[in-house]
Amino acid sequence: MDTLPTFLLKTIFISLSGVMAPGAVTAATIAQGTRNRWAGARIAVGHGIIEIPLIFLLMLGLYLFFQNPTVKVVIGLAGGAFLLWMGIGLLREIKKPVGDGQVLYTAGPIATGFMLSATNPYFLFWWATVGLNLALGGKELGFAALVLFAVVHWMCDLVWLTILSLAAFHGATLLSPKKQKWILGVCGLALVVFGLLFIRDAVFG
Repeated sequence: MDTLPTFLLKTIFISLSGVMAPGAVTAATIAQGTRNRWAGARIAVGHGIIEIPLIFLLMLGLYLFFQNPTVKVVIGLAGGAFLLWMGIGLLREIKKPVGDGQVLYTAGPIATGFMLSATNPYFLFWWATVGLNLALGGKELGFAALVLFAVVHWMCDLVWLTILSLAAFHGATLLSPKKQKWILGVCGLALVVFGLLFIRDAVFG
């Protein structure tokens, strides 16, 4: 059995390997970060609203629910539709003048973090497999270790997403309006692609 320091170190490395992998959350954080430097922190809050209760629910057997084929399809379709909506909204946004005070045609950061987590099949299945094994390791060390695991894992999300949005915000302030539109366009296309992949995997996976 791991000691508590060893377990938490393992948690940090495994968590960061998932958090830092490019994906829909990364694209959404960069896109919203160009307008709001703290978008990443708020996306992490929305993410945590789903993630932290999920950890404890998995301990009670919720992972069995995610193994249901119908549930997998519904989650994949819902997640794909949400990503398509966000991506198309960003692509429409690039047609508008930069800095005209209009808000990105997406959900707010907290809602984005919540929805991208709740409807992301890869996130949910990661927790039903890799995350579940980590959580069980924490449970073996006691309830306090399980709580620390949840907090440390979420802090990895918070720190990384905050760094991303701060970098996007300060980068955008140095870029011309044309280059800002390129950033939004790339992020919008990325979200559309991820949305289509979610739907493809739900239907054919």
